[in-house]
Amino acid sequence: MATDDTTPPPAALCFGAVAEAYDRGRPGYPREAAAWLTGDQPLTVLELGAGTGKLTEHLVELGHDVHATDPDPRMLDRLALRLPELRVSQTTAEEIPAADATFDLVVAAESFEHFDAERALPEIARVLKRGGVFAVVRNVRDERIPWVKRLGNLIGHHAAGAGLDDAIEASPYFGPAEDASFKQWQVIDRSSVQDLVRSLPDVAVLERTSQESRVREVVAFYDDFGRGMDGMQLPWVTECFRAVVGIQPKTIRQTPAPQEPEDARASATEEGADDYVGEPTVPVALAPAVEPPADDDSGMLLIDFR
Repeated sequence: MATDDTTPPPAALCFGAVAEAYDRGRPGYPREAAAWLTGDQPLTVLELGAGTGKLTEHLVELGHDVHATDPDPRMLDRLALRLPELRVSQTTAEEIPAADATFDLVVAAESFEHFDAERALPEIARVLKRGGVFAVVRNVRDERIPWVKRLGNLIGHHAAGAGLDDAIEASPYFGPAEDASFKQWQVIDRSSVQDLVRSLPDVAVLERTSQESRVREVVAFYDDFGRGMDGMQLPWVTECFRAVVGIQPKTIRQTPAPQEPEDARASATEEGADDYVGEPTVPVALAPAVEPPADDDSGMLLIDFR
């Protein structure tokens, strides 16, 4: 079925049906990661694909003026339970209903992979202020620990350290990205590991019987390998990237062309001279990079819980 330009990619809407499992089973984000993304000054922030608000709550607590969006109303319903006073909008990254140069920061946490990058990146650049920043955040399981790698054999492996998405790296709208990583541990038990599995995009799009089959495989692994009522600590690395906007496209305004004599207009049309090309993009100088804080790896214990 054909879709119009306002329709988000289908994967962007796969989480609404499992919104409660997503909220219970997915890890949050370290507070220091949110602080690195935003810096010390209060910002106007647009969060795209905010989901159930796991990053949003840190952005709000740090004192930023946040507008959270998601294409799925069921995810926004869960977000509203966490942050009932927050401004939210049901919208996509591909068509942002905001004026040019509105935000200091646009952030996408665990959501950029579901965007149509060709359409979303110019929209993100358009709504950023001069010197504004686009940030991408993702949580990746640390599979250096043997049992975590075995879990990945069942639910899919993460590409830790893969860097920023190629579409952003190649985009003319943003300058070179800087990055930082933060470690965290998520306590999982027999119940929450099932929620984690159900919230994965590859599982969320399956039919119910196929979903439950995948869940049973993971529960069997947990029962064989886990710590029972005490649960297990699942290690994650939160990878953060930020890039300053370099070119800001403007909203195209259809302005009437000056009236010309009939013969002049005909001549121009033949030469292709009056084809409308819209308002040109405007180059903007990049702001200086900010050094990320030091990251101590000493707390990562590479142990097998067997």
